[in-house]
Amino acid sequence: MIAGARRMLSCHFTAARLQRYLDADPSAPLDPAEVPRLEAHLAECARCASAVEDFRSLRWAMWRLSARLRPDPAAVHRMHRVVDELVEGRR
Repeated sequence: MIAGARRMLSCHFTAARLQRYLDADPSAPLDPAEVPRLEAHLAECARCASAVEDFRSLRWAMWRLSARLRPDPAAVHRMHRVVDELVEGRR
C-alpha cells in the first residue's frame, strides 16, 4: 500500500510538471532538481511515459497541420482593419 501511495504521489508530481518539462519554456522553467526526479519517474512509470508520447504525438500532428493550413489573407486583412478601428475608437 505504501508503494502504491508513493507511486501515486510521484505520478502527481510528474503530471504537475510534465507540460513545462516538454515545452522547455524559459519563462516557466523547472527547478534543476526536479528534472532528474521527473525523468527517473518517466523511466519507470509506463502510464506517465505514455502520456509523454501522447503529448509529443499531438504536438507533431499540430505542427504538421499548421504547416499546411495558412489563414486566408483576406480574413487577416479584415481582422487588422477591425483592430485598427477599435484602437482608434471608431467602433
